[in-house]
Amino acid sequence: MWAQREIRLPALPRGYHLVTREIESGIPELERLHVGIAHLFIRHTSASLTLNENASPDVRRDFATWFDQAVPDGASYWTHTLEGDDDMPAHVKSSLLDVALTLPVSNGRLALGTWQGVYLCEHRDHGGPRSVVVTLFGEER
Repeated sequence: MWAQREIRLPALPRGYHLVTREIESGIPELERLHVGIAHLFIRHTSASLTLNENASPDVRRDFATWFDQAVPDGASYWTHTLEGDDDMPAHVKSSLLDVALTLPVSNGRLALGTWQGVYLCEHRDHGGPRSVVVTLFGEER
């Protein structure tokens, strides 16, 4: 079976947001898969996806602290600045984290570890709504 859906996520503030539920509920065909692969691709250059710890909000705060220090807004060395001080740093953060995830599917669910969740990483102050294309491939139950 093949299936593909585009999932629209609402505009979120800059930060690291768990979106596992939105992804799983946005592709109803997931429930039909016994074993397979889910490929997630965010269609933006200033936001990214990552998989990480889903229980402690400290993880999200620590991500923000580290990335904002490592790739600062408004640094004097940025030349791509027409879209604001946060634009070029958002592109770099997106490249560091990546725009796609490939996840296993087992028995109708993403086969994530106990403490794993999918994050939308919003790197801009006003990024707007985001689109994630989810492509499923696998054997039906």
